Amino acid sequence: MIVALDVQYGVTAVTTAVVGWLAWPDATAALERVERHASPPAPYVPGAFVERELPYLRAALAGVAAPIATIVIDGHVWLGADRKGLGAHLHDVVGVPVIGVAKNAFVGAPSLPVVRGDSARPLHVTAAGLDPAAAAAAIASMHGPYRLPTLLKRADSLARTR
Repeated sequence: MIVALDVQYGVTAVTTAVVGWLAWPDATAALERVERHASPPAPYVPGAFVERELPYLRAALAGVAAPIATIVIDGHVWLGADRKGLGAHLHDVVGVPVIGVAKNAFVGAPSLPVVRGDSARPLHVTAAGLDPAAAAAAIASMHGPYRLPTLLKRADSLARTR
């Protein structure tokens, strides 16, 4: 199973969404889970984002019974040639390929641009545990006519609405 994870931070709680599907071009999810953590999030500390978000991602993944082939996150896997981002740390912990899909470039991050639909703005794709070009091709092949693939948009929507 391929899973997308998204985390939304509120003032008094944190919501994590997991959307899973079987093949890159799938239009509908085979799995949807939302977890609400009813305690305030740790404060944002520049340079320590991984410490804030990684526990929520790990908890969400622990609830997925099906074997996970690939994880897609909203963000960067790499922040520089040798500088790990959230996705690289997640890959180290779970040992599963991780693809990062970011809406904005990160200066120094070795990302590949993926233009989808009629958008003039690319998504910025990074990866750990698989070839970056294969990761970019997978994101390009995902269902949906817009910049953000349908199932990634679904994960974002679930994290924001519950």
